[in-house]
Amino acid sequence: MKYKRILLKLSGEALMGNKQYGIDPHRLEQYVNEIKNVKEEGLEIAIVIGGGNIFRGVEGESAGIDRVQGDYMGMLATVINAMALQSALEKSGLFTRLMSGIKIEEVCEPFIKRRAVRHLEKGRIVIFGAGIGNPYFTTDSTASLRAIEIGADVVLKGTRVDGVYTEDPEKNPEARKFNKITFQEVYKKGLKVMDMTAFTLCHENNLPIIVFDMNKPGNLNEIVKGNEEVGTLIY
Repeated sequence: MKYKRILLKLSGEALMGNKQYGIDPHRLEQYVNEIKNVKEEGLEIAIVIGGGNIFRGVEGESAGIDRVQGDYMGMLATVINAMALQSALEKSGLFTRLMSGIKIEEVCEPFIKRRAVRHLEKGRIVIFGAGIGNPYFTTDSTASLRAIEIGADVVLKGTRVDGVYTEDPEKNPEARKFNKITFQEVYKKGLKVMDMTAFTLCHENNLPIIVFDMNKPGNLNEIVKGNEEVGTLIY
């Protein structure tokens, strides 16, 4: 295994599968199988999941909802996804802990760095819900911050595209994929990888990011084994 401890960032929208909103049980099962495969190799795994399949704070703003209120609603959406993922992981025989950036003690522990690290050392998968507990910060920023706090080796950003391209490959089929690219080159070329806060946090703390297609079976396993052909490494 190339890595000992990873932080896996999943988008909420990806959980929709072929549905218009909510959680597709088949997509959830697929993700659980991917995570279980790498967990069985002895990897320490932390997960951050978005909430866009249920609610996004920026969408609330356009509907007349106060931005701060909307962001807290979005945080609660991530907790719903995190609970669904936790339940599915435990059903498959894995041990988990759900930690929240806001206090919801009936369903999850508050985030405490040392406790999170201890859970990982004991072989539990730790899921971070409710963002960092503050408005105006995305789940990408949560992924970067939590990864730094727990001493993860890498942030794995699972998306529906298989890496970072010169342009959006869904709009331009001629777009070229990067296998590796430096943080500086991403800034220079103005490529969209994460929001700037999240990206800068990783850059300043020398934390590599790998962007990859989470929907392709086996990709996660290939990455943790060190296959550089899968996804794009940003370093």
